Amino acid sequence: MRSVILMGIKHCGKSTQGRLLSKKLSLPFFDTDTLIEEATGKSPRRIYNECGADAFKKAELEACEKLSDELCAKGTSAVIATGGGICTNPGAVEKLKALGRCVFLIADEKLAADRIVREVVTKEDGELTNLPAYIACKNPSSILEVRKIFHDFYVERTKLFSRIADLCVEMRQASKEENLARILDALNAAE
Repeated sequence: MRSVILMGIKHCGKSTQGRLLSKKLSLPFFDTDTLIEEATGKSPRRIYNECGADAFKKAELEACEKLSDELCAKGTSAVIATGGGICTNPGAVEKLKALGRCVFLIADEKLAADRIVREVVTKEDGELTNLPAYIACKNPSSILEVRKIFHDFYVERTKLFSRIADLCVEMRQASKEENLARILDALNAAE
């Protein structure tokens, strides 16, 4: 079996499903965000916030190149969960696509927005913090604005991921096991 590369927006289930899928397929699991942090000593969010989008994309590309080289050298496949912004990093996508099938996990928009909003921290002065960088950079002043920004982002990213992916699998409000079965069915049908 070739590698399975899971893609999608934040909170779509890439890491959770990736771990389950790796066990089911008896393949190693890698998360590109973890690989970036291991290589740089900084979280992807910190790199993005402190050094900018270009520095983050460079770190992401390097992590994908290193992983690709290691898997190819060993002649092995893996299950790989990517960061939510990989669809804007063509070099990194190209490296991973060469390893196997890209699977776009389509999250329900409202559910994903709810998860983001749940993590928001409102400071005493009303400032909203703990937002994903793509939302924080727009300086929303309310949860309603956060949801609007997310909606626009969701529409744009869904188009990008749909173009990149070899397979698209809808993640439903169901058990992890039921969603895993949906991914496995899609992979089996594509064989």
